Amino acid sequence: MSGSVSPLAPKSYPAMPSIRGVRMATAEAGIKYKNRTDVLLMVFDEPAAVAGVFTRSRCPSAPVDLCRAHLSGGAARAVVVNSGNANAFTGKKGKAATELTAQSAAEAVGCEPTEVFLASTGVIGEPLDATKFAGVLGAMNERGTGDFWLEAAKAIMTTDTYPKVATRTAEIGGTTVTINGIAKGAGMIAPDMATMLSFVVTDAAIAPAALQALLSDGVGPTFNSVTVDSDTSTSDTLMLFATGAAAHDGQIPISDAASPTLAGFRAALNDLLKDLALQVVRDGEGARKMVSVVVEGAESDAAAKRIGLSIANSPLVKTAVAGEDANWGRVVMAVGKSGELADRDRLAIWFGDVRVAVEGERDPAYSEAAATAVMKEQDITIRVEIGLGSGTATVYTCDLTKEYVEINGDYRS
Repeated sequence: MSGSVSPLAPKSYPAMPSIRGVRMATAEAGIKYKNRTDVLLMVFDEPAAVAGVFTRSRCPSAPVDLCRAHLSGGAARAVVVNSGNANAFTGKKGKAATELTAQSAAEAVGCEPTEVFLASTGVIGEPLDATKFAGVLGAMNERGTGDFWLEAAKAIMTTDTYPKVATRTAEIGGTTVTINGIAKGAGMIAPDMATMLSFVVTDAAIAPAALQALLSDGVGPTFNSVTVDSDTSTSDTLMLFATGAAAHDGQIPISDAASPTLAGFRAALNDLLKDLALQVVRDGEGARKMVSVVVEGAESDAAAKRIGLSIANSPLVKTAVAGEDANWGRVVMAVGKSGELADRDRLAIWFGDVRVAVEGERDPAYSEAAATAVMKEQDITIRVEIGLGSGTATVYTCDLTKEYVEINGDYRS
């Protein structure tokens, strides 16, 4: 965690209510950091329905492999998350570490190892000493409490400068349900099916298959539309748990994601996922500015998203934003290299409300002063009209600063 909090951090944190059916505790296991919590245990005293989406990296971490294997069981009793070590690219030792951790957690909470889910974040390539968990999980289970969301978010941070939490409520058939989520991010953020680490819990009664469909649909415009540095992590994990406690209030359990009674819940879940995803971007390593890239008029929505990510991932675009330079030539470059259909002579580009280019050349009414004023803002929108179709997409990123290089130049030390 860096010394100063991101200038884009939230001004306040929401009051995070307890969710019936889940308890949490954190501990200092000394994995990498000293004098800070680095392990989180979530316990579901009754089996919770579980869904997950994970990195598409071809070099996934050992915990991602374990989660994928356990997901088919559909039930969760415990989640163990550590920061400081990703347990990725750790070979047979990594697999052994996950097995030992799952066994330790199963013994601590009294469940099967297949009902345990793991996630790790931090340095890649360092063996993880899982015996450090075995000593703390039992005591963590005993002191676990529902009113612990902000502390849980703090325990999973690496280079994050602030904990990321969000909460929403919704109605399912007249019964009010709550959704809480935490996330960590900061660097190596270019999700592909999920991102960083994020854990979302609801007291709704929703079956695993329906829960999975809701989550898979929800990541597209949220976690899969943010990028800090174009690098897809080995460890990206986003998991959604449903404790089912709302059934005690009369909520009829839902088994079909297409059920009309889920409309409000789906909207609340997607809103929460977007909230967490944008908090991650706003804490991008060294970030000083938040950038929304809006692409319109592309051949298809998918093409628009690829063009948007090409712009958002461009180091030249991101450094121009950091330097408050309305350099629209770099946006043209990023559109051109995206591989998607574009017509140079139909392009129009806006920085905020200022149109800087139209029909393939500088806007006749272009004002350097007006464009520069936009670039001095903390939140900036870059909008591109491709002029070829009706495809649209919005992606989110941050600027690229000297601090990003400093943070990542000595991350292992």
